[in-house]
Amino acid sequence: MGRDHWKKIWIGSAGNMVEWYDWFVYASFATYFAGAFFPHGNPTAQMLNTAGIFAVGFFMRPVGGWLLGRVGDRRGRKAALTLTVTLMSASAVLIAVAPTYAVAGYGGAAVLLVARLLQGLSVGGEYAASATYLTEASDPRRRGFTSSFQYVSMTAGQIIGLGLQILLQHTMSDDALHSYGWRIPFVIGALGAAVVFYLRRNMLETEIYEADAGADQERGTLRALWQHKREALLVMALTMGGTVAYYTYTTYLTKYLSNTAGLPKRTATLVSFTALIVFACLQPLAGHLSDRIGRRPLLIGFAVGSTLLTVPIMTLLKHAGSFWPAFGLSLLALVVVTGYTSINACVKAELFPTGVRALGVALSYALANALFGGTAEYVALWFKNAGAESGFYWYVAGCAAVSLVVYVTMRETRDLDLTRMRTADDAPVRSHVHG
Repeated sequence: MGRDHWKKIWIGSAGNMVEWYDWFVYASFATYFAGAFFPHGNPTAQMLNTAGIFAVGFFMRPVGGWLLGRVGDRRGRKAALTLTVTLMSASAVLIAVAPTYAVAGYGGAAVLLVARLLQGLSVGGEYAASATYLTEASDPRRRGFTSSFQYVSMTAGQIIGLGLQILLQHTMSDDALHSYGWRIPFVIGALGAAVVFYLRRNMLETEIYEADAGADQERGTLRALWQHKREALLVMALTMGGTVAYYTYTTYLTKYLSNTAGLPKRTATLVSFTALIVFACLQPLAGHLSDRIGRRPLLIGFAVGSTLLTVPIMTLLKHAGSFWPAFGLSLLALVVVTGYTSINACVKAELFPTGVRALGVALSYALANALFGGTAEYVALWFKNAGAESGFYWYVAGCAAVSLVVYVTMRETRDLDLTRMRTADDAPVRSHVHG
């Protein structure tokens, strides 16, 4: 591939890296800054308040999906990508400079809340904007490979956040981290977002969007999306199993290994860190494979594997007593999940015509993610508190089984001509599900 193609991949996916970095460091450093924004004396109440503000971000994601998806379809992919990174940078700056409870009372918590609202809006739009851009900007024969870098960058953001947390824990005292050290990752996040903003300001619009611009006055509207409600529901259904599995084996895994398997926190963190590195490297390989054999075989492979292997893997992880067994099982789970993560961005983008592609992907994905991905950890903890933790394993397997039905019945999207997908009457868009 040429230099320009790699530049498009970098610009299109870099925002995801910063986005997921910010999302991760908020959750992971909450234990250090929770006491800074709420009254002293009740650590549990402080964490609950901080977690409540964290949850607000998930509620804002569908709103961000609608708002920024509309911008992407009406104003262009470049406009949406630039706006998402602007919101992202603003949220990181606000958290980095937010005054503590001792200085401004609940004013600091209010600043934190506004930052999370902005972050939720940004996350809600970034996924679809980058998925659409990467899919449209790539060679039609390499859409799977190119769009796979979305999850490479998302995972890289988690890896960087995890690595920074390990570094700060080893180089700063616990008191220093609670006092001011927790602000460092957000300063870095704001700087990273500023770099991405500079890159995106000079990016080119996709040729597919420019060729279709102005073709429909209702482009990017909910009315236009309603003409493709079947595709929107299809995106939600195919996302269901994948997002639950992804959150289970990435964001929840460290806590599971520590709280349930009984591994030391450092060992659990190292397992996640190393497994995620391998996972990121697998994405382009699987994306390239989908360009050769199609998207459906990978999606079906993920769903079958997740349906059949989730319960055994989670059960064995519960009894993993050291690094290597935990790493091996975690990696096996992530290999299975790769069948979904590596290509889901392009599959969703390939389902919609140009005029509603960004909105269709953004809103459908954000709703499914808020309902299933964002709640995965809460469902897991609910089962654990109820004394029936294995119920969560079956829940994950069940979600994958539902998506399996969708994967088996949906039409292959690899060879669809995105330039011809303009109206609901076009053959490529009319029906993506047999029967």
